[in-house]
Amino acid sequence: MKRFFILLVSVMAVVFSSFAVVPTSDFTKANAAYGVQDYEGAANQYEDILKRGSESSALYYNLGCAYFKLGKLAPSILNFERALLLEPGNDDVLANLEMARSKVVDEIDPVDRFFMMRIYDSICNWISSDAWAYWSLCFFYVFLIMAGLFFFSHVSMLKKVAFFTGVLAILLTVATMAFASSSKSKATSHDYAIVFESTVTVKGSPEDAGKDVFVLHEGTKVKVRRAYNKWFEIQLADGRVGWLKETAAERI
Repeated sequence: MKRFFILLVSVMAVVFSSFAVVPTSDFTKANAAYGVQDYEGAANQYEDILKRGSESSALYYNLGCAYFKLGKLAPSILNFERALLLEPGNDDVLANLEMARSKVVDEIDPVDRFFMMRIYDSICNWISSDAWAYWSLCFFYVFLIMAGLFFFSHVSMLKKVAFFTGVLAILLTVATMAFASSSKSKATSHDYAIVFESTVTVKGSPEDAGKDVFVLHEGTKVKVRRAYNKWFEIQLADGRVGWLKETAAERI
């Protein structure tokens, strides 16, 4: 039994290490530039921070705000989307993202999804992957405590309480780990992109001579199904599919 616990703790340690928080750089000077309405300078400094390998929701959010002030719609939406991936449910990011989206020309009605999938996605997006991982760790600790009480306590009632509480704790551990994994996968998969060209014609095949199927405009969000020969096969929220050049969009 002791070996089982040691193995379980080791596995959990490996799992949670994948959700480590990435440190961010000090961007006080960039914020100061933004504060005096030097939005171009602020945007350049935020971009420099990203190039040095640091990222955070706040960094992407501030960069999105700077680009929005500069009237650069696509970069603004791109960075708001990236901020939202790192911090789902952030009201400030959501509000600014919706404001930026309201300026996008294309209005796409999404296809209805199975309600259970919508609920699952809503739960995953409630908090960040790191927060879900921390909750999972807390429930796992509760499970270990309850398991210890169950195996070593001599009080019958306490053993029963420990058993059922332990079962609930391990179920919650598994559930929150699933939410953390899904949220982390969404944040790192780069399955979506933002159209950067003011107007782009989507083709029916990955070639310039391909049939024109529909037109998209700057700021529209698309799902990237696959990449082929410097083209993206994309899908819209309403189900339409086509091809556009990789240079016409940037992955979130």
